[in-house]
Amino acid sequence: MGLVRITFVSMIGLIRGVIVLLTIFVWLAAPAFADSAFDRFLESMWPRAEKIGVTRPVFDAAIRGLTPDLSLPDLEIAGRPEKPPPGQPEFVQTPSQYLREKSFDRLAARGQQLQAQYRDTLRRIEQEIGVPGNVVLAIWARETDYGSYKLPHDGIRVLATQAYTGRRKAMYQDEFAYALKMLQDGVPRSDLRSSWGGALGLTQFLPSDYYRYAVDFDHDGRIDIFHSVPDALASAAKQLAGRGWQRGERWAYEVRAPENGDCSIGVPDVKMPIGEWVKRGYLIIPPRKMTQEALATPASLLQPEGSYGPSFLTPKNYFVIKDYNFSDLYVLFVGHLSDRIAGAKAFVTPWSKSEQLKTRDVEAMQQRLTELGFYKDKIDGKAGMLTRAAVGHYQKRNGLKVDCWPTAAVLSHMRR
Repeated sequence: MGLVRITFVSMIGLIRGVIVLLTIFVWLAAPAFADSAFDRFLESMWPRAEKIGVTRPVFDAAIRGLTPDLSLPDLEIAGRPEKPPPGQPEFVQTPSQYLREKSFDRLAARGQQLQAQYRDTLRRIEQEIGVPGNVVLAIWARETDYGSYKLPHDGIRVLATQAYTGRRKAMYQDEFAYALKMLQDGVPRSDLRSSWGGALGLTQFLPSDYYRYAVDFDHDGRIDIFHSVPDALASAAKQLAGRGWQRGERWAYEVRAPENGDCSIGVPDVKMPIGEWVKRGYLIIPPRKMTQEALATPASLLQPEGSYGPSFLTPKNYFVIKDYNFSDLYVLFVGHLSDRIAGAKAFVTPWSKSEQLKTRDVEAMQQRLTELGFYKDKIDGKAGMLTRAAVGHYQKRNGLKVDCWPTAAVLSHMRR
């Protein structure tokens, strides 16, 4: 019996040892398999790169020793739970958290210094491209803190990884090819530092936008959005102009909404001339003299906190900035900072202390609003314009207080 018992125990130990060794083998072998597949993927990108002018030596040098960065967010990896993008402050913070006076004070003061330093460049940008210098300064501030923020990633590796296993592979495969073309055209690999999403340079350009909009504004014979402030700011202005920036128009007007205002009409599709909004009681604050042309400008209503906090009338230029970053808070930050650089004061109406629902709760609310026919956009957990308007319609239909703000109480009502 003793011998049998010892043998049995020994067998258990042996089995455990084999399991541990197999686990170690699989763990060590997985990267090799992944790298092999990644290498095949990289090689498959050669025809795409060759088509836009990348030579084989440049292609080979760029991919030599390249490995995927599987720590990035927004990837689709079999057997691994999806790692969502990091909680971008534009989408997870309330307006009062994101639009802080301390930030505006600091960045506006620095922006005014840079405005004086680059006065001639900014004047030329506005004359030749049509975008005010304070607007592109504000974008530079928001994207890289006037260049003081050092981008953490190797852009080639990020773009290759996103092209290989990201959620938006098709888009990133083009971006990766254009990044290789940047190398072909003489951009040093050391300059191609990026965010986790692959944006490059002082004002954060994807490689395809570099080829659409980047410009040699300092006339030194090369385009340098990484070190040349004139090139970076003029390129950002060209991008805004290319997306429809209206010369001479403001980005938005702060207004005081009337007591009987309807927050559920705060969507891009509901447009009226600014003069018509004013007739309906949406008073521009602080008061300013408006030209007939400005009063005739079509605009939408934006209420970032529903019926709480500041309200805005948003013409075309608001949505042009929103093309740069699809977040209302981002646009408000850039637009308001541009005003502050030009000498304006804080918003007249203060932000409220509203709470932001967690992303999963906003998703649940969007799902329920979709089921009820109030919401027809994507389920993304972001309480944007269309979500807030849908909440307002739901509140009206159910006899609730209409404030167009997603709260736990409204979600609880929907679940009941």
